[in-house]
Amino acid sequence: MKLPVMPPVKPMLAKSVPEIPAGASYEPKWDGFRAIVFRDGDDVEIGSRNEKPMTRYFPELVTAILAELPERCVLDGEIVIATDAGLDFEALQQRIHPAVSRVTLLAEQTPASFVAFDLLALGDDDLTDRPFAERRAALEEALAGARAPIHLTPTTTDLEVANRWFVELEGAHLDGVVAKPLTGAYQPDKRVMFKIKHVRTADCVLAGFRWHKTSTEDAPLVGSLLLGLFNDEGRLQHVGVVGAFTAKRRAELVEELEPLVLREGEEHPWQEWASAEAHQGQRLPGNVSRWNATKDLSFVPLRPERVLEVKYEHMEGSRFRHLAHFVRWREDRTPASCTYEQLEQPLTYALDDIVPGLGS
Repeated sequence: MKLPVMPPVKPMLAKSVPEIPAGASYEPKWDGFRAIVFRDGDDVEIGSRNEKPMTRYFPELVTAILAELPERCVLDGEIVIATDAGLDFEALQQRIHPAVSRVTLLAEQTPASFVAFDLLALGDDDLTDRPFAERRAALEEALAGARAPIHLTPTTTDLEVANRWFVELEGAHLDGVVAKPLTGAYQPDKRVMFKIKHVRTADCVLAGFRWHKTSTEDAPLVGSLLLGLFNDEGRLQHVGVVGAFTAKRRAELVEELEPLVLREGEEHPWQEWASAEAHQGQRLPGNVSRWNATKDLSFVPLRPERVLEVKYEHMEGSRFRHLAHFVRWREDRTPASCTYEQLEQPLTYALDDIVPGLGS
């Protein structure tokens, strides 16, 4: 492979802002795996955000890239799995599997798509120093004849349209809106774009905690708090974790949570987490990490008696899609009142209405 922009490349990043800024190019924020696609003739490489190749996990995309992309090019985009209900990130996570047979099966059962949103190189030309407006025009021309599962993300310079997308497209499980300066060059690993994401709050049951990776017997530190919500059957479902505490606060939480630690003979709603069978069809906090099988996901169970308010972006199935953030303790709320009914449900929106042919 010999291209004007060679792998690995760290993708250009975005900083979070509370409102959509004026005077930019706007596009949906896709909720998938960020990917840089390199093609040089018959050679294809798909690089991830952390610069590790993902090529082997998406053979159906390699076939599509060879069929639909220009002979020599480098594109920035997102790998997604689209369904009638919207984007399915959990299905996308299942695609990262060490067994070739499993990868081949999933490529047929849950095929992925690639949504392109930037062009870094075309032929012998390095486009990274050119303004985004020029790169976007070149990308549109390069993908003019591309067919599914290769797609071009929609863009607009109309702020009113961008604000409408922010509200409407969440129903298809999109993550928000990205704003890109029209005159900006492509700057790998620099936060020069802007992302505007959905943020909501929920009252959750505190059901346990994990020790911080730097915690010791002499200096114990709480790493993350495990959150639960009661489902329709009255079962406390694990929905995510809260982290990002200061070292001082982590130490304080050890003493603060000690009275809630289960005593001998007491039961816990997630006590079956250590059983492999318990994880079939549900997500419990003791499951093995898909990304790091050696990571210790054991936890200290607590009596589920305290309620905390957290900020979250959106749901992925029955769980928070990203790490939640602590807001405050809610001593005025009972654990039984922490149900899924409190969560705001966005209006549904078809992916095919955003990108024709995606999700249909």
